[in-house]
Amino acid sequence: MKLPQFYVDDIIKRAILEDVNYIDVAADYLIDENQRNEAYFVAKADGVLCGIDVAMRVFELLDDSFECKVHFKDGDKIKKGDIIAEFSGKTVNLLKGERTALNLIQHMSGVATSTNEAVTLCEGTNAQVTDTRKTLPNLRSLEKYAVTCGGGKNHRFNLSDCAMLKDNHIDAGGGITNAVKTLRSKIGHTVKIEVETRDLDEVREAVEAGADIIMLDNMTNDMMREAVAIIGGRAKTEASGGITSANIREVAETGVDIISLGAITHSVKAFDISMKMKK
Repeated sequence: MKLPQFYVDDIIKRAILEDVNYIDVAADYLIDENQRNEAYFVAKADGVLCGIDVAMRVFELLDDSFECKVHFKDGDKIKKGDIIAEFSGKTVNLLKGERTALNLIQHMSGVATSTNEAVTLCEGTNAQVTDTRKTLPNLRSLEKYAVTCGGGKNHRFNLSDCAMLKDNHIDAGGGITNAVKTLRSKIGHTVKIEVETRDLDEVREAVEAGADIIMLDNMTNDMMREAVAIIGGRAKTEASGGITSANIREVAETGVDIISLGAITHSVKAFDISMKMKK
């Protein structure tokens, strides 16, 4: 997966505008505009790197004389103390870009690391770990990219990708059968329908209605095993809700095809990376 540069640049420019506004009252008044410095990023923990090119692009957009040497690429596993990248540029611009660059690479690496932990716990099972739409506003593309760097897969990117009937859609749309039938009569042949189910009766109804994907929402492991048997391969099965590192292996062993996790994007801990200026 590769993100379009114009898309990334737009996110970065808005972030810089938010942080710098029109002047940095510390750097601009303290440092001569022609002064140059060398700096580096260092890992302060073990994990999966993601966002190094995005972080370097922050400085490139601020300083056309910026130069860098990157030692690790996105998706690489790094250890505490690793020098991730070394770079040089105008000192005022390194200082202006520091926080924006770190915010992005720390968050993206946190997502990749959290995803990789979940993927590792599911190894040897049929289940693939995916993200959700529970992302930070305007950062969805970066977060979903980070999920792939951690070994996970992407769920739908937006509401246009798939017709997902959640509980409120079902309750407002006259039940599972009616909702699926209505959608089938209107959507194009490339659009899949996913139905969220809350119990085994709804699972049976979703199968009979012809759902392409059936979400097993907040079900016990025993219920999920029975649901997988009921569905019998006639639809993809997705486990969601209440899944943590403590129970994800047991969920994966129920036989579900997909485990979707909102926490790997919306509640992830930032990965600890520091920028150090060489004297």
